[in-house]
Amino acid sequence: MKQNTFGRVRMVLELTNVILEIFFRFFEFVSALLVIYAGLKAATKILLIEAFKRPYRYEQIRKEFTNKILFTLELLIVGDIIVTVRNPTVDDLLLVGTIVVIRTVLGYFLSKEVKEYQFD
Repeated sequence: MKQNTFGRVRMVLELTNVILEIFFRFFEFVSALLVIYAGLKAATKILLIEAFKRPYRYEQIRKEFTNKILFTLELLIVGDIIVTVRNPTVDDLLLVGTIVVIRTVLGYFLSKEVKEYQFD
């Protein structure tokens, strides 16, 4: 009876790990796609300004790009938290804590830049 219960618990833990890994990979993938999309969109708008004198403003392009980077940082933090839930060792907790602090500081300064940055 104990072995049957142990087998069920182990199966549930393995399934939980698989599900968490899927979510982690999903957030990583979406983050990468978002950065690529934002970069391509910003580069296209800059080319349109330079080559065809389209009515885009550098300030608006930079603001949109920075907002997408901020959202990407938030998604990556979610992924890091998921990994830590899956493997909660002290080293993992310290690593994720450090990564979250770095990404939060980056996010703070990027959001501050979006509010204050002005092109001449």
